[in-house]
Order: sequence, then structure tokens, then C-alpha cells
Amino acid sequence: MQDKTVVSLLCILTYVIYSNAPQCGFVFDDVSAIKDNKDLRAFTPLSNLFRNDFWGTPMNNEKSHKSYRPLCILTFRWNYILSELNPWGYHFVNVLLHIIVTLFFWKVCQKVLNDSFLTNTSAVLFAVHPIHTEAVTGVVGRAELLSSIFFLAALLCYYKAVKTQTISTFLYVIFSVIIVAFAMLCKEQGITVIGVCCVFDVFVANNLKLQNLPTVLNIFNRTSPPWFKRSFLRCSLLIGTTVSLLYARIKVMDAQLPHFTNFDNPAAASPSPTRQLTFNYLLAVNSWLLLNPSGLCCDWTMGTIPVISSFLDVRNFATLTFYSLFLWLGLLAVTQQTKISKCLTFSLALMSIPFLPASNLLFPVGFVVAERILYIPSMGFCILLAIGFKILYKISSMSYISKMIIYVLAANVVISFSFKTFLRNYEWESEHSLFKSAIRVNQNNAKLFNNVGHSLEGKNDHARALKYFLYAAKVQPDDIGAHVNVGRAYKNLEKYTEAENSYRKAVSLLPAIIRGKRYKTRVAPNHLGALLGLGSLISRNLSRLGEADSYYQKALRMRPSFIEAHLNRGDILLRMNKSDEALAQYRTALKYEPNNADILYNIGVVFLEKKNKIEALKSFEMGLKAFPEHKQTMYNSAILIQELHIKDMLTQAIERLERLLQLEPTSGKAYFGLGLLYMDAKRFDDAYNAYKKSIEITPNFRSALFNLALMLNNDMKKHDEALIYLRQLLQHYPNHTKGLLLLGDLNLNYEKDANSALENFRKITDIEPNNVQARHNICIVYFEMKRMHEAEKCLVEVQKLAPNEEYIRRHLGVVRNKLDIARKMKVNEVNKKLRNNL
Repeated sequence: MQDKTVVSLLCILTYVIYSNAPQCGFVFDDVSAIKDNKDLRAFTPLSNLFRNDFWGTPMNNEKSHKSYRPLCILTFRWNYILSELNPWGYHFVNVLLHIIVTLFFWKVCQKVLNDSFLTNTSAVLFAVHPIHTEAVTGVVGRAELLSSIFFLAALLCYYKAVKTQTISTFLYVIFSVIIVAFAMLCKEQGITVIGVCCVFDVFVANNLKLQNLPTVLNIFNRTSPPWFKRSFLRCSLLIGTTVSLLYARIKVMDAQLPHFTNFDNPAAASPSPTRQLTFNYLLAVNSWLLLNPSGLCCDWTMGTIPVISSFLDVRNFATLTFYSLFLWLGLLAVTQQTKISKCLTFSLALMSIPFLPASNLLFPVGFVVAERILYIPSMGFCILLAIGFKILYKISSMSYISKMIIYVLAANVVISFSFKTFLRNYEWESEHSLFKSAIRVNQNNAKLFNNVGHSLEGKNDHARALKYFLYAAKVQPDDIGAHVNVGRAYKNLEKYTEAENSYRKAVSLLPAIIRGKRYKTRVAPNHLGALLGLGSLISRNLSRLGEADSYYQKALRMRPSFIEAHLNRGDILLRMNKSDEALAQYRTALKYEPNNADILYNIGVVFLEKKNKIEALKSFEMGLKAFPEHKQTMYNSAILIQELHIKDMLTQAIERLERLLQLEPTSGKAYFGLGLLYMDAKRFDDAYNAYKKSIEITPNFRSALFNLALMLNNDMKKHDEALIYLRQLLQHYPNHTKGLLLLGDLNLNYEKDANSALENFRKITDIEPNNVQARHNICIVYFEMKRMHEAEKCLVEVQKLAPNEEYIRRHLGVVRNKLDIARKMKVNEVNKKLRNNL
């Protein structure tokens, strides 16, 4: 009952602390991992999850970050099936997973620590620690959560292996290895549980101490304890099988580490001893974040932590303090024969071993500090903190007051952590709030100012965005991306001279190409965006299209696989009326990414320029095969099907636009296209609703207003409503000739208002004097008004404009017959009067 109460309280506490997390949106890395990741969509084969990295990029692609987490992406895919891109579900699952991790951690502590105070205190601290907000409230942190579940499950399984004296101990070891494999498929950090298991086996479960090590290591000596041989075999089996997992992981990434720029991790690109001094100092920084998580920041790259280039830098004292404390605690753990020392050993192992891959000490990583990396190491820290409280409790006097002070101190830590976590969740509500909160903590990271600017750009607040971009360029003058952002902001504000100067500044910071030598310097694609931005800006001037093309060619010389440069150059070539060269450019791009829907779409556009709709549709169909939700292709292919009257594909075209409207509910042109398709399918009520929705979104949508009025008049026989939309159309476009023709027709045939009809048809002839249909309709009005001579004269003139039109000749014949009959009747009447007079 006591355990059930603790579990219930842990669940309630964790949920309450994170109850505001599901209200957050997709921010920061969530956009790339969730919104832009095709691997979440149902049309993507499941096998792609095991070929692509965490962001949906093929593992063998040079742009891949080599982060291989297919099981995590699989859970995102399940979320997408249930709620597509509604962020609530993704965040809610993360909160549930954090609760599960907390319960697993509590269970591990219960087994390993064997102390209810340490177990419960550690679990409570872990549940509420603010360092976890990035892992829990940031959706991409699910990789940490899932990996942690398998990490702790492997520990529990290995615990069973150690405690079992029968042959089944090795069966539990095999189960542990299988669970480790699952942990690795969620996040690479999961493999470090092997080290923790080995430390637990030797130093915790079997209580090996430093002074006993020489005797124990001599496995051929009879004095070696019997437990050691079993432990040696277990650890050997665990490590041996795990090495094969590590080998498989290396093969998946083609034995290549991802490439990062010096902006991602400045110390990694620094010489010795700067690199070593900085990396060791980062250990102290991470420890301080665990101890005092008051200044949390979503991004610690670039200049957040300036590199340490001198042994005299005062920050080296923090490094020495960290190592001194860690070594002191380590010696206490492996030399003392107490229960606390065993708990301390386990705590230090949990803190240090899972952190090693992210420490930069083994190999450089793409970040300086990342809070979500501390999710598993924080377990060890929480145990360490609980041990500290227990020691304080023991050494305090037995007075009631002193013990209450310890309890109040522990409660104060839990309450302050909880309050900080709850407030921190609100900062992850939107990108703007997240990056603004980061700037309050860190003023030296240009990336944060750039990201606030991007969030303001999304709101079309370009003037405020420019201020942040300018500050980013000031903080990091060599940041190419900041100058590109400044240029784009100036362009959006129509300050083209300033924009060009900023783009040229960005281009000047690019490494130079040495003629005759291979361009080896790695430049991030967003930095090459300086050349694209400059080319796009100057291409506004038709006389500078050639110059713009030269910048795109330069970008392609630097990085031949730069797809955006291929796309931009193809667009320029089209504008220069070089459609064949544009087509060749896009086909070159296809060699690098054969299934790139953007390239296939642009090829379709080239064929449209060449008036080859059949080939255009073929290219669009190939693009949709590669990416069925490519919005531009969905729309254009549907419209082409309608224009080409391909009846067999009509239903497919309708489904495409219906799906497009699920993705873009405010697309007026999509509703209009859907209306056209519904009309072709004789679904006039659906077409009516589609046209109306299009007009609601865009009240002056000319084609939608006219087509709706036309359908209401011709197909639905709702003439009064047709008149309403026609008048709305002509209010926005008074010279819309087809609208005036239809209105005149309704005036004449439905309202029986020949004068209004005549007025509308004459408006058309004022705009287009040789408009045959309008002039013919004027003749018909004369005919209806019994003005036969004017009708005859009118038709004779119209016939001169269109001598081959049968309907004009026929109407002229009718009018002349009427006139002949009238003349004969008049002659007969005159003769009758003469006879009567005689």
C-alpha cells in the first residue's frame, strides 16, 4: 500500500508540474523533426524510417546529422495518424512518457539503493527538475524519454541477472542487450547503460573496493572471490554483444561523423590548448545547470560560452573545482565500506557514463551545451542530492528543530524546482516566447537574436525583425546567416540598396575558391544562401538576370549538390527565355535527389511554359509519387486534369484538392479549383459550396464570382442569386466583359429589362469596340424591342466583323423576314384602304 501511495503521488505531482506543457506548439527543432519530416506521413514507406536520420534525411546524404532514431520517429508517426499536426497530442504523449520514466527511475532506485528515503527523494527531485523541460516540453525530447525508458528497463533486467545465481542469469543478460538495442534505436545515448550495468555489477552489487582490486583481478588466484568470475562473464557477455550493436550503428552511418560548422561548436574548431580547456570547463557548466537551473536556455551554440584560450582564465578554477569534487566523491565511493558509498557509486556512474558521448571529450559534437542531453545524467544527480540530504540529516543533532530545518531545506528545493519547471513550460509555448526567454539569459548568442527575428518575420513584422537581425550581426560580425537575414529584412521593407549591401557583406565572408584546387572548405547551405539571396534581389531588374545567374553558378561550384541553387538558377533561365537550359538544370539537380518533389514540380512548370501540358502532368504525377502532399503540385496537377478533361482522373483530382484544403484551409484558389472539378463531375451543390467558400476567403476573387454566377444561371437555374454575385463581381471589376455579357443576358431574358441589357452590352463595346458577341447581343435587344430597322443595320455591321458566323447570318435572315412581312402587311393595309376609299 505504501508503494502504491508513492507511485500515485509521483504520477499526480509529475502531471501537475507539466499540465501546461500540452498547450505549447511546435518550436525550434520540432519544426524540422515533425512539421517538415515526410517520414511521419502515411504515404512514406515504414522502411524509410530505418534508412533516414531523425530529421528525415537519408543517412548516406552529406547533409545528414547521422542521428539514427527510427523507433522515436515511429511514435511521431502514430501521433500523426491520430491528430496529424495538432501539437497537443505530441506534448501529451511526452508528459505521459516522463511519468513512466519517473516510475521506472523510482523502481530502479528502490532495487539498487534499498533505502526508502533515498528512493522517494530521488524520484521526486527527478520528476520536477527544471532541466527536463527541454526533453519533456520540446517534442523532439521524446528521443531522450523513450531511450530512458529502455535504459532503465535494461538496468532492471541486469539487476535480475546479478541477483540470480542460476544459469538464467545469462538469459537476463541477453534480454538486457536486446533492450539496449531498443534504447539505441530511440537515441544513441542509450548504449551507455552498458557501462552503468558493469559498474553496478562490480562496485555496487558485489561491493568491490579499491583496496581489494589487486586480489580480485587475479582471476587465476584461488583467493579471488567466487562472485568475480560470474561478474566477469556477465560483463564480458554484455560488452561483447554490445560491441556488435555499436559496429552495426557505425555501419548505418557509413563510418562517418556528421559535419558541423565552427558556429555550432566554436571550441571544436579551436587549436590546443583552447579546445581542451573549453571542453573540460563545459563539464563544470553542465554540473552547475543541474545544481542551479535558474538560467536555462534553449540554445547554447555560437558565442554563448566564450572559448578559454589561456591558462590564466578565471573559469579554469571552476574546472579544477569540478574535478576535485568529482574525484573526492569517487574516492569516497570506491574506498568506504558503507551503504552510502554504494549509493554514491551508482549515482556517479549514472551522472558520468551517459554524459560521456555528449561531453566533447571523446569526439566533437554539434553543440556546446544541450539541456536535454542531461535528462539521464540528472538521475545520478538527483540521487547525489538525496544522499546529501540524508547525510545532513544524520550529522545534525537529534533536536527536532535541526531535523525540521533539513526537511524544510529539502521541501524548498522541491518547491522551487517545481515552480521553475511550471513557469519554464510557458516559455516553450511559441518560438517567440522561447527565444525571448533565451535572450534574457544569454546575450552572446547571435543565433537567438536571429531566431527571434525569424519569429517576427512569420508575423510579417519585418521592421522589428530587422532590429534583431542587426543585433545578431553586431554580436557575431562573422555570422554569414545574420547578414543574410538583414538583407532579407531590408528586401521585405523595400530598401533594396541596403539589402544588396548586406547580401554582399555576407558573400564577402564566404571562404574564397582557389582556382585549380578542389573546394574543400565545408560551407553550410544556409551560408550559401547569401549568394541565393543576392541573386534573387538583383534579378528584380531584368537587365541584371545574367549577373544573378553568375551568383547561382558560383554557389553550385562551391556545393554542386545544393538543390536550392539548382532551383533558383532554373527559374532565372526560364525568365531569360532559356527553357531548354532550365530543363537541363533541373534534370542535373535530379541526379542528386531523384525523388525531390520541388525539382519535379519545376520541371512540370517548364513543360507548361513550353505549352506541353501532357508532359507537365507526367512530371507532376512523378512529384506526387515522391511526396503526395506537395501543395503546389497537388493544385497544379488537379487544375491540369480539369483543363485536359481527363475523366478517368477526375475523382483523383478532387481528392487532391480536398486533401490540400485539409493542409491549407484558407486557400481560396484551392476552393475555386475544387469548384471547377465538382462542376465537371455534375456535383453542382458541392461546386456551389466550394465557390462560396472561395469568395468568403477572397471576396474579390474574380473567376470564382463569375463561375459561380454562371453555374447558378445555366445549371442551377437560380437567376436571382446569379444576379447577386454578378453585381458583386462588377462592383470589383466594372469592365469584366464576360460578367457584363451574362448580366445583360439576365436583364433581357430573366428580368425582361431590355434597357438595362442594352446599357450593359454597350459598356462592353465601349471597352472592346470589336467585341462580336456584345455587338450581336445589342442587335438582339433591338430585335426584342421591335426596333427592326436598327436590328437589321446592327446585324449587317456585325456580319462584317464576323462574316463566317452562321448564327449572325441566321439572325439577320430572321430580322429581314420580319421586315419583309411587315412591309407586305403594310402594303396590303394600304391597298385595303385604297379599295375601301374607292
